[in-house]
Amino acid sequence: MTAVKEVVRRPLGHFAERSIAGLAAVAGAGVAFGLLLMLVRFHWSPLNDADHEVAEWFNGLVAPHGALVTVLQAVTDLGGRPVLIWLVSVAVIGLLIRRQARLAVYLIITGVGGLILDPSLKTLVGRLRPVVDVPIASAPGNSFPSGHALGSFVAYGALLLVFLPAMAPRWRKPAIAIGAVLVALIGLTRIALGVHYVSDVIGGWLLGAAWLGVTAYAFRLWRRERGRPVPPLTEGLEPEAGHDIAPAPAEEHVLDHPRSAVAELLVGWVLVFGALYGFGQFVSYHAKDTFFGTLDTEIPRWFAERHTDVLTDVSWWWSKLGDTHAILIVSLVFCPLVLAVWRRWRPVLFVALAMFGELTLFLASAHVVDRPRPPVENLDGQMPTSSFPSGHIAATICLWLAVVVIVFPRTDRWWRWIFVALAVIMPVGVATSRMYRGMHHPTDFMGAILLSALWIGVLYWTIRPNADLAEGNQPAINSEQVDELDDELAKAGRPG
Repeated sequence: MTAVKEVVRRPLGHFAERSIAGLAAVAGAGVAFGLLLMLVRFHWSPLNDADHEVAEWFNGLVAPHGALVTVLQAVTDLGGRPVLIWLVSVAVIGLLIRRQARLAVYLIITGVGGLILDPSLKTLVGRLRPVVDVPIASAPGNSFPSGHALGSFVAYGALLLVFLPAMAPRWRKPAIAIGAVLVALIGLTRIALGVHYVSDVIGGWLLGAAWLGVTAYAFRLWRRERGRPVPPLTEGLEPEAGHDIAPAPAEEHVLDHPRSAVAELLVGWVLVFGALYGFGQFVSYHAKDTFFGTLDTEIPRWFAERHTDVLTDVSWWWSKLGDTHAILIVSLVFCPLVLAVWRRWRPVLFVALAMFGELTLFLASAHVVDRPRPPVENLDGQMPTSSFPSGHIAATICLWLAVVVIVFPRTDRWWRWIFVALAVIMPVGVATSRMYRGMHHPTDFMGAILLSALWIGVLYWTIRPNADLAEGNQPAINSEQVDELDDELAKAGRPG
């Protein structure tokens, strides 16, 4: 009996020791933030002077270098709300699909808390943004604390705590180090871009550490109350969930023969480029008296004669559905969901290569063909690329065709036909809008179809994105079980 008590008492003792150290760290971060908040709120002169001096020094260092500003903007965007909300949302959906509702609730509570703390404290303090000699960036709202510093600390910290168990032990410390460096860089970019003072960023880090510590401590208390062991935070919040939340736990190799696959892809890329070059040269410079020449002359003119304010607005929105941002958003939502449901990297690789190949083929062929835009009003103005082929249309076809290739054979539910419909409607809508706006000839549309069909065919032959189906792979959640996710989420969020 004594031995049993010792076995029970030992993990509780370890938890108590860790809890005291953790609580001290959380309390220290909270007290430090409170002290800094008071100094900022009451305009303590030494702090104000130091903040302004650092802001002016960074402005003089960064403002003359446009390339450096571009790099800083790219890094700072990693701490912006759009990126962080996307990361957390995709992670929550993936966890629900993998039936890890407790971890999903943790991410939701931690993320929402960070979103609430930032604007409320900014309003309370009411500190204005820095005023520098050469403004190089702007941001809405007040200055203290830095929302990027707070949000990145909370979001990346919470994601690390959740997904550390999915990593091999040797990669956990490097992952933590990379996360810490990323959060530090995001905070420094806010100072370098002149949108925050040093004390704003430090305040964001301190508040982020305090809030993340409170939520992690609450999760650990929940585990202890249910008699579960409480591991050190370097092992993550829920180590036993490591296999379930690993991206592809049963996939030993993404490709069976990667070297030969790379060679096949390179050869395929060259052949597709050759086909595009040949067709592009013909329709651009040698098809004047042919059927293709008539199409390219009459259809842009027909659209130009029917411009109205309403149709122009509609065409602008349709055209936006095929630009880089829209395509990237759809890809960044679809790929993580595929990974969560089917636990395989190969379909994700298929989509990623589809978009990368489309982009490189479009840029290369547009450069060598160098076709002028139609001789009508170009509603989008001067573009940096030539007319053949249409990048908007090619990207739209490649994306939705790749989605259909992945989804259609993996389910027999009726909604798979929605993706087939989108693979037709989206390219036709984008193509019509691009021709209406005078940006492309009909044969540019044909070139986009040629690019997409050949490149997706090469990828399908080489990557075999659905090979796991032949091996008997089953989804992590069936379509008829989707309604159960809300019940699991509610159950995990209830106390007791």
